[in-house]
Amino acid sequence: MSDPLRIVAAGDHFVQPRLIARALAHELPEQAIDVRELTLGWPLEPFGPVAEVQEACGTEDEVIAALEDGAEVLVTQMAPVTERVLDSAGRLRLVVVCRGGPVNVNLDAAKTRDVRVCFTPGRNAAATAEFTVGLLLAALRRIPQAHDLLARQGSWKGSAYYTYEHSGLELEDLPVGLVGYGAVGSRVARALCAFGAQVMVHDPYVRGEIHGLRMTSLDELLTRSRAITLHARLTPETRGLIGARELSLLPPGAVVVNAARGPLLDESALCDALESGRVSAAALDTYAQEPLPPGSRLLGLGDRVVLTPHLGGASRAVAEKAAATAAAEVGRWARGEPLAHSLS
Repeated sequence: MSDPLRIVAAGDHFVQPRLIARALAHELPEQAIDVRELTLGWPLEPFGPVAEVQEACGTEDEVIAALEDGAEVLVTQMAPVTERVLDSAGRLRLVVVCRGGPVNVNLDAAKTRDVRVCFTPGRNAAATAEFTVGLLLAALRRIPQAHDLLARQGSWKGSAYYTYEHSGLELEDLPVGLVGYGAVGSRVARALCAFGAQVMVHDPYVRGEIHGLRMTSLDELLTRSRAITLHARLTPETRGLIGARELSLLPPGAVVVNAARGPLLDESALCDALESGRVSAAALDTYAQEPLPPGSRLLGLGDRVVLTPHLGGASRAVAEKAAATAAAEVGRWARGEPLAHSLS
């Protein structure tokens, strides 16, 4: 009998090791596997003081210790897979990262050591799209502000939103511009069309049929949109894509939503637009600096902003999809099949 395939499932408090192990067992029912479950991360206190979240969790030493028994496969969410880690794991041949990109892996070092690296694209597209629509509704109808007045302050003053001057906008017939039409943007477009919004899309890289009206230029989209949602990838060209000039093109009282990447939006310019009334409300889930620093101007605009701490992709389904997609890659590798999402 051949030795079992040794796999380290180095998850965290989101993509938990047990989810990875369960997905691997489902994917490889006939394969003898030895899965070592390892939880990496900060102490979890969801409603109390929480340590600052880092892009990588766990330490090099923890990962090295987990791999020291001759593991051939590492499945992880955010563990640091550095040159030192790779040097210490002589039998390691496959790393699968349960994220949209293997940003925690030293790809050059992996390639030099003949270690294949895979990732799990698209796992959070539906969750982020739903969250984006939720942010848009919250900003349009002042839902968090009304909740805070009543539930936290015991005040009925939120009833002032039931006046013409202070009431919000509804999605039906609302011109909404989508900047970007990838996996998330296309889902948002379909959802907004179901609400009856007038959906407009600007994405120079998308061809073929879309849900909504295609705008040939960003400027045209902005001048016609009473609300915009951002869905572009962050590249050198899109960094600061929406700045003071672009915000000035929006109709007075427009609403801005960003659950994509913080640096797509010039936060200082947005604060200026909110303070002047050019933009009536904004809903943000991502920021130029995360966590949002205590001195951020956004924190002083509570009546005009909806702020969430990068939760767009946080659903149980996302964690389960990530584990299943990662396990499928391990299955392909174990069977000698071509990998679906490999970078090296």
